[in-house]
Amino acid sequence: MAKSTELLKRKGKALVTQVKAATVATGVSWTVIWTVTLADWIGGGWIAVHSVVPRTLHGLWGVLVMPFVHADLGHILANTTAGIPLMMLAMTRKRSDAAAVAVVAALTGGLGAWLLGAPGSLHIGASGVVFGWLGFLMGRGIFERRVGAILLSVGVTLMYGGTLWGLVPGLVNGISWQGHLFGFLGGFLVSRFLGENLRKRRTP
Repeated sequence: MAKSTELLKRKGKALVTQVKAATVATGVSWTVIWTVTLADWIGGGWIAVHSVVPRTLHGLWGVLVMPFVHADLGHILANTTAGIPLMMLAMTRKRSDAAAVAVVAALTGGLGAWLLGAPGSLHIGASGVVFGWLGFLMGRGIFERRVGAILLSVGVTLMYGGTLWGLVPGLVNGISWQGHLFGFLGGFLVSRFLGENLRKRRTP
């Protein structure tokens, strides 16, 4: 009985430590995004103009800028309110998962917008990364094939499934469906890669 109690205490402490670390990582990440966005607004959009402009050389470098700048308060609030819980959930297996998805989704989302966006358009915002976390979480149950991962995928799909309309070309005006779609696919591919590796390690 004493051993069971001690084990539960250790697991509880580990969970608290994990949640604290995930909260700090999430807070720091979104503080950076808000800081850069606010600096861009104060500067009259001097950072945003260097974001993704389809099929231009300077717009290609904008892939690195795109997640950090937003058009207005509504834009960044929408990404923040969706992004914080999704980022936290993406760290439930390993904290590094959320970072890996963010990098891949930023690249795939930005490149998708650069390749397929309308000529002369400007693509900004962290929504490609947010959709990357969504794609990762929805894919985990498929590729990991563990009860916990499956339940997580189902729960995320039920909560955020309605946002998938943002992946449909031309359905909603004024959004970068290209960034959304390719960010989502980037996150989904990360879930496949990590899930298959996890299954291989479990196979005797």
